[in-house]
Amino acid sequence: MNSPGLNIFLTIITCGIFGLFLFYQLIRRMRDHNRRRLELLEAANALAWERANAMGLAEELRPNFERVASHLQTLRAMTTDFRDPTVWVLIAIGAVLIGLAASLIVQVVGYILLDGDLIKHDRAEGAAESELAAIYGRLGQTIPTPDPARVKAPQNYGARVIVTILTLGIYHFWWLYNEMVDGNRHFEINWPWEYSLGQAAAALTG
Repeated sequence: MNSPGLNIFLTIITCGIFGLFLFYQLIRRMRDHNRRRLELLEAANALAWERANAMGLAEELRPNFERVASHLQTLRAMTTDFRDPTVWVLIAIGAVLIGLAASLIVQVVGYILLDGDLIKHDRAEGAAESELAAIYGRLGQTIPTPDPARVKAPQNYGARVIVTILTLGIYHFWWLYNEMVDGNRHFEINWPWEYSLGQAAAALTG
């Protein structure tokens, strides 16, 4: 996913075959990223709760912890959504038996779900990060508060579907490109915060 332009080129020259691999990877990485971030935030929350109790701040920070739990539940619920990458690709391949258009429809539905997942995930994890930043700050460790503006707006799905139809599927390549770029941008935004969290956690346990 690090070279979206090259990936689109490979998709075109392989008549869409490489695109199915990308489709698989897009679904897999979003699913796995949500699971990994959930584990990370749960661990950060558990450590903060332990230290808050040790420092006598648990009751003061209880409302923050309750809000974190609510946001983490949103991420946890997303792990039960139907996002098995293998099954989705098999459906897309099977749809080819009906026609290329049918397979394209499956992928477009996948793109719409992925975009919605990214927005829902980012809102929940960003809110949890904000509460954890406040909690860790009270515990004496500084973690950046995430910028709410980082959450992207939903794509105009209706317009994109219409343009995809009018261009006989050609616009689909741009849509695929957008899915890769949006995911990459989200992960890059996460890295600095995770680094700061690691430093804060090390300080609390050191």
